[in-house]
Amino acid sequence: FLEQGLLVKDLSKLRDSYLKTVQFKLDLLSILPTDLFYLSLGIHTPLLRFNRLLRFNRMFEFFDRTETRTSYPNAFRITNLVLYILVIIHWNACIYYSFSKALGLGSDSWVYPNQTTLSRGYIYCLYWSTLTLTTIGETPPPVRDEEFLFVVFDFLVGVLIFASIVGNVGAMISNMNATRAEFQSRIDQVKHYMQFRHVSRDLEHRVIRWFDYLWTNQKAVDEQEVLKSLPNKLRAEIAINVHLETLKKVRIFQDCEAGLLVELVLKLRPQVFSPGDYICRKGDIGKEMYIIKDGRLAVVGDDGATQLAMLTSGSCFGEISILNIRGSKMGNRRTANIRSLGYSDLFCLSKRDLTEALSDFPHARTQLEQRGRDILRKEGLLDEVGGESLGVEEMEEKVCVCL
Repeated sequence: FLEQGLLVKDLSKLRDSYLKTVQFKLDLLSILPTDLFYLSLGIHTPLLRFNRLLRFNRMFEFFDRTETRTSYPNAFRITNLVLYILVIIHWNACIYYSFSKALGLGSDSWVYPNQTTLSRGYIYCLYWSTLTLTTIGETPPPVRDEEFLFVVFDFLVGVLIFASIVGNVGAMISNMNATRAEFQSRIDQVKHYMQFRHVSRDLEHRVIRWFDYLWTNQKAVDEQEVLKSLPNKLRAEIAINVHLETLKKVRIFQDCEAGLLVELVLKLRPQVFSPGDYICRKGDIGKEMYIIKDGRLAVVGDDGATQLAMLTSGSCFGEISILNIRGSKMGNRRTANIRSLGYSDLFCLSKRDLTEALSDFPHARTQLEQRGRDILRKEGLLDEVGGESLGVEEMEEKVCVCL
């Protein structure tokens, strides 16, 4: 049991708590060896073992806890539903046999015929019960009034079972397809908008292919929307588990204090770019930095075809421009064209988010700016004495490395 939200494992506490519950008395009655009456009284009837049903609610307790904790709730619900149906069919088969025995085995065509083996009798009764409750097969017609009433009652139970199956399976299928239905609704809205605004056919196909890539690679889920219901602490732990190693690959963030990395991890935003998309162009103001999670990017010339460098998974670019380091010959503008060769998954960190995170870590800001200066100085892009700036071609060559 839970005490202030913590699982109690102390045996003495468990014993004291259990002895005070009503369930303890029911469990005690359920394990009484009533089977001994078979020997002492010579009566062989399952009625003597009905005390076992006092533990029936334990099964529901197990189902509730398992459904909450399992990673496959829909599969568990279907299994649970099948189990319920099998138990009802089994009970109905036992009742049918008892009812036939009371009327006289083999006394007419409807009751159970007087067979000798136990296995044959159980299989026949189970078969009869299945056909009757599912109403999918022919069974011998009833002869007596009691038999008619029994069959009518079974038909009503079968209708309830059928309705329960249809309702539960329909709900499970809806739950399993909820993500797909929501994603398809988003696609339909975008398609309707593009048709309403008379978007070109080529651009419309690019948008549809982008959606198709998201669904095929299981990237259709909005991470921020999914995690917003969690408390900040758990959200931070999930973000750290997913993104921290990626953020550590950025040179200027290596060896930063843990608090700053946690703040930055929470601000990373995933973005997916299509083939041929420009992530940034030469002359654009740098407002965010990017970390490549998957895909390939090319640093291209002004013609868009000449490849000057290749960026692959784990690479990052734009981190220097969002720091606004004094003396940088790059300024805060992009000095290269970076284009996606295929579909690329990137993490984006905006300048505004970085500034907000650094406001609480002034020492870290100084550290990052110093590391940024070291990188610029190493690449010859730091104007410390107001010297002559680099030529365009030379700067472009060095930027390819720095980016």
